[in-house]
Amino acid sequence: MQLIDGKATAEAIKAEIAEEVKAIMAKGGKQPHLAAVLVGHDGGSETYVKNKVLACEKCGFKSTLIRYEDDITEEELLACVDKLNHDADVDGFIVQLPLPRHI
Repeated sequence: MQLIDGKATAEAIKAEIAEEVKAIMAKGGKQPHLAAVLVGHDGGSETYVKNKVLACEKCGFKSTLIRYEDDITEEELLACVDKLNHDADVDGFIVQLPLPRHI
C-alpha cells in the first residue's frame, strides 16, 4: 500500500500552476481572475472562500471577494452575477452556498 500525501501533492500542483501563470504573463497574457460571491455569514462558507482566495494567491491568480449581507434581494444577486458574466477581466466565479431561503 502506498500512502499519498494530499497536502504535499496539492502544493506541488499549485506551484506548477504558478509557474505556468508566470510564463503566460511574461508573454503578455492575462493574469487569471477568480471572483467569489459570499452572501451572509456562514462559518463553513467563509472558511471555504478564504481557502480559495489563498489558493489563488499561491497559483498567481487575481481574486476578488464580493460580500453581501443575507438580506440581499434575488434581483441584486442576479445583477451581480450578470455583471461578473460580462466582466472581461473575470475568468470564473463562484456563488458560494448556502444562500438565504428567499433566494
